[in-house]
Amino acid sequence: MNTNVELDKELTVLMPCLNEAETLATCIHKAQSFIKSRGIDGEVLIADNGSTDGSQDIATDLGARVVAVAEKGYGAALLGGIQHAKGRYVIMGDADDSYDFSELDGFVQSLRDGSELVMGNRFQGGIEPGAMPFLHKYLGNPVLSMIGRVFFNISCGDFHCGLRGFNRESINRLQLNTTGMEFASEMVVRSSLAELKIDEVPTKLHPDGRTRSPIYKPGEMDGDTFASCSCTHRIGCSFILLVSCCFLVSLLWSVCFQAP
Repeated sequence: MNTNVELDKELTVLMPCLNEAETLATCIHKAQSFIKSRGIDGEVLIADNGSTDGSQDIATDLGARVVAVAEKGYGAALLGGIQHAKGRYVIMGDADDSYDFSELDGFVQSLRDGSELVMGNRFQGGIEPGAMPFLHKYLGNPVLSMIGRVFFNISCGDFHCGLRGFNRESINRLQLNTTGMEFASEMVVRSSLAELKIDEVPTKLHPDGRTRSPIYKPGEMDGDTFASCSCTHRIGCSFILLVSCCFLVSLLWSVCFQAP
């Protein structure tokens, strides 16, 4: 990754974008309002992944900086954005209005205090009705967060929160390379293995503001991230995932088929 961009700002608010015309303006307005009201030397950067709905023009007209990322994928868009970010700190989040970019104080303060990766915690900050599917809220995210705590020594209660901030130079040293949704997992796992200082702050999750389904499909830890971990970590993850699947099957069986 090219890291020669001059870091002449304190903060970059980075949003990956692929046809986000419905909600992009709202997200940019909120991020710009935060930067201005807090007196931060910052920028809003849109990493566009080939939008065809005019998202680029919306961002440019509002004064955001747009960088085109040709390689497809959530991780590819973010990697391209990080490469061009001018902020010493980067806060990344989706452009679907599910996170409030006008409330980033906790992230900025933690980064200023020396944290190298600051994760949002939606379970502490609150999940509004309809903002997260039932199984993601009560099974998927809690189980995967437990895996992170137990096997990767990650002291985070929400392993897959999409709103997070980081020290750009620290993250660049990790040489992240996954290009899909697994990028989010790779960032946390590699940060822990590199013993970066990780913090978390309460973050509220709002319902997706778009009327269409997301183009970037949500995913968890995939094969690339899994393969980058040690043998012990892989065995531990496999065991907990197996136990979790058995528990889920047992629960569904008792609910659906047990006689009253």
